[in-house]
Amino acid sequence: MKIENATVLVTGANRGLGLAFTRELLARGAGKVYAGARDPATITQSGVVPLRLDVTNPEEVAAAAKLASDVTLVINNAGIAQTGGFLAPDSEDVTRRIFETNFFAMLRMSKAFAPILKTNGGGALLNVLSIVSWINSGAMAAYAASKSAAWSLTNSLRIELAPQKTQVLGLHMGFVDTDLARDFESPKSSAEDIVKRALDGLESGLDEVLADERTMQVKQGMTAARPSYLPQNA
Repeated sequence: MKIENATVLVTGANRGLGLAFTRELLARGAGKVYAGARDPATITQSGVVPLRLDVTNPEEVAAAAKLASDVTLVINNAGIAQTGGFLAPDSEDVTRRIFETNFFAMLRMSKAFAPILKTNGGGALLNVLSIVSWINSGAMAAYAASKSAAWSLTNSLRIELAPQKTQVLGLHMGFVDTDLARDFESPKSSAEDIVKRALDGLESGLDEVLADERTMQVKQGMTAARPSYLPQNA
């Protein structure tokens, strides 16, 4: 998948990784970039097409698919998080809310745009996942579970969309220096570095990008004698 002259839709494009994606896409010569956000007035990046898009709203997703029927690349970036474990009193409500954005909205967007990508030659889906697709410490239990589900969704879509020649890339990374990780005292990658690695991987035809060293270590440790998803101090 080549970025130059591509027509791209980025969800959650008003800040963080989404904003970094729109900037890097334009720098690489994308022909058109739709910047999706609940409130288009929050889109500040010049050179993009602001698009009203609440990914949890089926009507707005359908409207976006109708308007952006020229898309060749969809970047499912929109996501939310909340701290807390599964034993917290509000965990069921929190989990439902997070899954609605991080899993069901990604599924909804993929279903809406798969026929469009097919019509336009195949194109690609880039799904923003996480290192917590594989590990869950309980600090953000529902978020981690939603990313595990989104990883499984991405793996299935890769197979289901192969006949129409749609590339499906999963992007995994640890903490990124955005609002989502603001309250965590941990090493953080810059959004710009993560986006560059993601788009490099997309253009190289990869299925998966592990965008930082910690993520690579965790993925490699999945098959260790004591796998990385188990407590390492046990």
